Amino acid sequence: MAENKHRDIAASILPLVGGAGNVTSVAHCMTRLRLGLADRSLVQEDPLKALPAVMGVVDDDTYQIVLGPGAVARVTPEFEQLVAEGRPAGPADSAADGSAPAAGTGGTSAEDLAARGAAIRAERKQRNATPVKLFLRRIANIFVPLIPALIGCGIVAGLNGLLTNLTGTGHLTWAAPLVPALAAIASGFMSLIAVFVGINTAKEFGGTPVLGGAVAAVIVFAGVSNVHVLGQKLAPGQGGVLGALGAALLAVRIEKWCRRWIPEALDVLITPTITVLVTGLVTLFGLMFVAGEVSTAIGTGADWLLSAGGAPAGFVLGGLFLPLVMLGLHQALIPIHTTLIEQQQYTVLLPILAMAGAGQVGAAIAVYFRLRRNASIRKTIRSALPAGLLGVGEPLIYGVSLPLGRPFVTACVGGAFGGGFVGLLNQLGDSVGSTAIGPSGWALFPLLDGNKPLGTVVAIYAAGLLAGYVTGFLATYFFGFGKQMLTDLNRAPQEASGGGAVADPAAALVHETPAEPAGAATPAG
Repeated sequence: MAENKHRDIAASILPLVGGAGNVTSVAHCMTRLRLGLADRSLVQEDPLKALPAVMGVVDDDTYQIVLGPGAVARVTPEFEQLVAEGRPAGPADSAADGSAPAAGTGGTSAEDLAARGAAIRAERKQRNATPVKLFLRRIANIFVPLIPALIGCGIVAGLNGLLTNLTGTGHLTWAAPLVPALAAIASGFMSLIAVFVGINTAKEFGGTPVLGGAVAAVIVFAGVSNVHVLGQKLAPGQGGVLGALGAALLAVRIEKWCRRWIPEALDVLITPTITVLVTGLVTLFGLMFVAGEVSTAIGTGADWLLSAGGAPAGFVLGGLFLPLVMLGLHQALIPIHTTLIEQQQYTVLLPILAMAGAGQVGAAIAVYFRLRRNASIRKTIRSALPAGLLGVGEPLIYGVSLPLGRPFVTACVGGAFGGGFVGLLNQLGDSVGSTAIGPSGWALFPLLDGNKPLGTVVAIYAAGLLAGYVTGFLATYFFGFGKQMLTDLNRAPQEASGGGAVADPAAALVHETPAEPAGAATPAG
């Protein structure tokens, strides 16, 4: 009944602030529902103030509706859900329900391929809406906002390593005082990353962000070394981001339970206390130990996979990454990358997965040379290729290779050979890793690290990219097109558009398109 009451309050507020389409952001503090509104003239302020649950309104940088402590925390998630349900479907959603042109109904121009790519993207979005994939997407939403800090700190760490080597060999001695300063800048975020994971986890799963951060902070607190579990001292940071993720999820569950049973008048005092106390004890006497063991197993498993599997492991990882993205399962790798960076200062998996983008670039170049008379598709490739070289593969995937079909498969072959090369070198003792997640392609060069001098690491990664480019190009050039498909795609525009020579020039696209649609091309998703 209480939940229905709070939903009714949210439902009575929403039309009086202009409806779901007028709401741009939703947040709350201790007493107020804070709304970002596109057009404040749509607010019906007098009827809003007359609602029994509304204690007042404040028109500030956000439009603030005073609901009181306890009540606002319960009304806000209901309001957010109503806003999400009330917004009109976007272009992708429209495509998914049939309003977009059917795939394969166009001709052979870049616009036709782009329309088909959009339809495939919409189909993928609809197909990926399974509980497991939606959960993985939420996990990705926790870690993706951390990527800018990981990139920035990773590059600073690389600069600091270079400066350390130079000053240690007698060069740039004047810069020696910068070494500890850069080390502090690079390491500060990583030492507290568990707190940020806790904040984002609570926010994503409907809890109070600061409470998620509070329970995650227990993990990195130096004083945990005084706590003994199973006769062993805990270590600050034990369990890392996985422990923080588990702690924050537990905190959200406890907080929501408290909201259901604790009277609103006592909510502001009792709910956060119970949440922090219970979650903190479970974290100290259970989660930190378990998550620590899991984190150690992840690091050990990654090292074993590449040291024992070498080229075959790299071949499989590089070749299957794009299909993995199609299924939405690549998001499960983000916490693994983060754990490896936290443990080893770099993730050895990302450079191998980045080879998938290299295969895609090689395939696109081959398409460019094979379709000499198709100016439209060649123009698309010219405009999308620079982004592809920097690791942004969506324009090439959705605009070129995926709608064409076979070139997408041959792109995966290129990624497999690039990944196999890097995996082989890893097996031989030359580890190549990335200090951050997100970038790939050429954009990954500033973030490279490994167990050998930086020049060696860069050379191995560059050679892997070259292997991906060349193999993707050759595989696509010789095996990426059927004979009839190649003929149709190279017809003059007037022939393809209605000269009678081709009954259905798009038929080749339909017959050779992979069954599974694809997603984002970058390793971070």
